[in-house]
Amino acid sequence: MALHQERLCSPVVVKVTIAVMALCLAGYILGPPLYWHLSEGLAAFSRSSCPPCVCDCASQPLLSIPEGLRNTSFADCGKHDPEVTEDMENNFTELLSEELKLREAEALENQQRADMALLEAKKMASQYQKEADKCNSGMETCEEAREKAEAALLAQKKLTSMWEMRARQRGWKEGSTKSHAHTQDVQAV
Repeated sequence: MALHQERLCSPVVVKVTIAVMALCLAGYILGPPLYWHLSEGLAAFSRSSCPPCVCDCASQPLLSIPEGLRNTSFADCGKHDPEVTEDMENNFTELLSEELKLREAEALENQQRADMALLEAKKMASQYQKEADKCNSGMETCEEAREKAEAALLAQKKLTSMWEMRARQRGWKEGSTKSHAHTQDVQAV
């Protein structure tokens, strides 16, 4: 059993399996386009190598229909009629022209919708930019106020430090505020 598994998993078997799968995949992907390309080439070659067929459909009865009910215009189907060909070409040209006009109108409509969407996006972007500018202005104001408050706090700390230094020079001690104030109140009474 183990010998059989080793043969199945041998590098040669794996490589052959992968190669066969790759060929199948390549054939699956490249086969249809090559087939159609070759068949169109052969059809074009066979059309160019054969002389054009000349048939007289009027000489062969289409069906066994009584003469009065027969459609003779249908019997002329194989004949080359320049007027019919010209009419068909004109109709085809008109259809193409109509199709182009419809597509042009559709493209114009799509362009107008895209322009409107772009205009709306520009309006929204402008509105967001205004809001961002307001926000930035508010942030700058807050930053200025913070800086002013910081400067005022620093000045207040300096002033407090100066007053504390004067008080220490006159004998004030940090823990003696209540007792010293109480002593002054008692002496005042």
